[in-house]
Amino acid sequence: MSEHRPPNSHNASDGSPSSRLSFLLITFVAIALIWAGRLVYLQVIKAEEYSSAAAASRTVSVDISPRRGTIYDRNGNVLATSVDATTVYGNPKEIEDIEKTASILSEVLGGDASDYRELLEQDTTFVYLKRKADVDTADALKKHALSGIYFLEDTKRVYPYGKVAGQVLGFVNVDGEGVSGLELYYDDILKGAPGKLVVQRGGGGIPIPGGTEVDEPAKDGQDIVISIDIDMQSYLEKRLAEGVEQIGGDDGGAVLMDASTGDLLAIASTPYFDPSDPSNSEVGSDSLKPVTQAYEPGSIFKTVSMTALLEAGAVTPDTTVFAPAGLAADEYVISDAHERGDMTMTARYVMQDSSNVGISLLVESYLGFAPLYDKIVSYGLNDATGIDYPGEAGGYLAGNVETWPQILKYNVTFGQGISNTPLQMTRFYGALINDGVAVTPHLLLSKPQSDEVISYETERIIENIAAIEPMISMLETVVEEGTGVGAAIEGYRVAGKTGTAEYVDEETGLYAKNSYNLDFVGVLPDASTPLVCFVGVNEVPYERNTTEVFKDIMTEAINRYRVVQSS
Repeated sequence: MSEHRPPNSHNASDGSPSSRLSFLLITFVAIALIWAGRLVYLQVIKAEEYSSAAAASRTVSVDISPRRGTIYDRNGNVLATSVDATTVYGNPKEIEDIEKTASILSEVLGGDASDYRELLEQDTTFVYLKRKADVDTADALKKHALSGIYFLEDTKRVYPYGKVAGQVLGFVNVDGEGVSGLELYYDDILKGAPGKLVVQRGGGGIPIPGGTEVDEPAKDGQDIVISIDIDMQSYLEKRLAEGVEQIGGDDGGAVLMDASTGDLLAIASTPYFDPSDPSNSEVGSDSLKPVTQAYEPGSIFKTVSMTALLEAGAVTPDTTVFAPAGLAADEYVISDAHERGDMTMTARYVMQDSSNVGISLLVESYLGFAPLYDKIVSYGLNDATGIDYPGEAGGYLAGNVETWPQILKYNVTFGQGISNTPLQMTRFYGALINDGVAVTPHLLLSKPQSDEVISYETERIIENIAAIEPMISMLETVVEEGTGVGAAIEGYRVAGKTGTAEYVDEETGLYAKNSYNLDFVGVLPDASTPLVCFVGVNEVPYERNTTEVFKDIMTEAINRYRVVQSS
């Protein structure tokens, strides 16, 4: 039996006009929704990304160098500053005659035309041609009106005093970043923050007129004032260099410090470093060796051993000890620098004549090597001083005294088998004229733009201050009658100690023969300015000393700072 339908009824797929219209309408709505979604995706979700990409395709972003902070000495003299310069750059896509342009660049800016040609042949819209050129040089280039060559205002670092204090200051690279010295140590303060210059480009990389704008201004760095007195520094460097040559040494170092504050008035080591021309300076000359290199101090360390004995109340300057001509230790024999027979010495004479045997037996008989080790540590001679300078070395002395061989026990008492830096020894001697209080040697004094004056830690390292006066007295005897007579300064009390230390020959791994490291540390007790000065010259013949160099540096400081003897 057949199914009956109403005359006008039909289903959705019967192909009628109404059905086709519905299908088209649904399809159109679906396509519209897809396009709308795509527009939302592109214009909302991906808008920032595409906008940035489009901007990047038509712009070049260039760093704007900040003006680096100025470094002043304690008297306001400019030691390092930034002056106007011009950076030259180019857009190779605009260069019409590469050969001619390269030739003119070479003629005006210096360098080889081939190097500029190589830069201008690159497939890019930006190349540096000369970073931080002199303004006059850049102005001369501008007169050639070369197409595709552009100029940025910039700054460059200059050092008005050349090599003087070059090791202290250090230098910066072409990007204005500190590489060594205070330029490195205080880079975060000095450098500021770079800005951004945006150059808009049209088709083919051609600049759009008026399309250069500062996207972010540079933030200039802060100035600093340091403890160095540039005139005193200049004298110290001159006299040290003369001393190294006269004494016949390989190199040398010197330190002048105010023992009451820790201000380093002058400090240097040879050879010297020119921060204006670092590429032509000797390798390693940019480092302050009194800070960065430890060495075996030799007999200046006898003051450490004697101070420990005095602090313990174990000896007085008149305490005697029998000192044979030679002292057996393991398979070695310790002797004094000057040939002598067996004799009985006072503690004062041990210091005066710098007796290795005498100080060894005083420590062994009256103190002990473990207590001496403890004192060395408490005096801060195993630790870095904390100076604000990169790469400071610390001292070294093997722990666990019970395992030390006898030769090491004796050697340590007179500064062998132990290492310290000259700055550590300067700090210790300074404590002797500062009531037993050691200061932190330092270079930074203040940040003038923020009115910040820097303070530094102090530490009492000599607990028994009764030990100080006899120690100073014995050191004065060294200068008046002993090995340090060349350090005497008329009208002033000078207390100090000479040192003659063996050093290890790098080729043999053994102590060098007939060559020594010589040093002297001296102080001015009871003076209006408590100055302490170290002078050392390395790898020199034995029959010489550094006392005369010390005397001249300290005399210059006395006159410059109008130091008077208080008593």
